[in-house]
Amino acid sequence: MNLEQYIRDIPDFPKQGVVFKDITPLLLDAQAAQWATQQLLELIGPRKIDKVVGMESRGFFFGTIIAHQLGAGFVPVRKPGKLPFDKISQEYALEYGSDILEMHADAIIPGENVLIHDDVLATGGTAEAVCKMVESLGGNIVQVNFLMELTFLNGRDKLKNQEVRSLLKY
Repeated sequence: MNLEQYIRDIPDFPKQGVVFKDITPLLLDAQAAQWATQQLLELIGPRKIDKVVGMESRGFFFGTIIAHQLGAGFVPVRKPGKLPFDKISQEYALEYGSDILEMHADAIIPGENVLIHDDVLATGGTAEAVCKMVESLGGNIVQVNFLMELTFLNGRDKLKNQEVRSLLKY
């Protein structure tokens, strides 16, 4: 199946000069979404995963399904002020300025095998911040995987110590 036909380009969103990769058409097609899920699971292989960590918000779509299929727990990573319990946070750099991500402080038990998932690897700042939080809680990052990767932004450079896998590369 050609997943690229289910990824819609939106020019100049969210700002001028950016081509946004919209996964909504993929989510609308049950067969394509199931196939994408199966392909993401194949990226992981037979390794034991205790927790799947997904980033707000598009990392939640496939992250929760992957967790369910693996018999693992799901850990949401959110923007500040969205999680109700004790949390840890990590600041990360954006093109202009910075942002913060949070996760619950009890989300990862030391020694747990963790898969980090998001829809897209761009500059790598978000994934790097999540890796730092997982490691600070004692998690063992097995893999960081993505539905797609924007290779020209060199996001892998920030994830040099991790196994990084993606289904689509642009």
